[in-house]
Amino acid sequence: MAYEIPVTQARAELADLINRVVYGGERVVVTRHGKPLVALVSADDLRRLDETQELVEPAEEQVISAVSTVRDVASAPRERQRFGIAAEHRGADPA
Repeated sequence: MAYEIPVTQARAELADLINRVVYGGERVVVTRHGKPLVALVSADDLRRLDETQELVEPAEEQVISAVSTVRDVASAPRERQRFGIAAEHRGADPA
């Protein structure tokens, strides 16, 4: 779990926060009005995050590619009645 601190307090304690991150292995979330603004993480954490992102991006591209090959299939008239479907999507208007 990350340590949260308001931005005004973080300004005053930046050197201490850096030490907590680097030597204490903590993660610090700087907040403004109670909402997360930025996070301080070690360089090792950032490197691992970047490596994870590099692994995820090709998988996302595969999913997008697979989804883009899905084609519209008209449902049988009885399926609409069976499942109580009252409307159907007809795609974008070509005009």
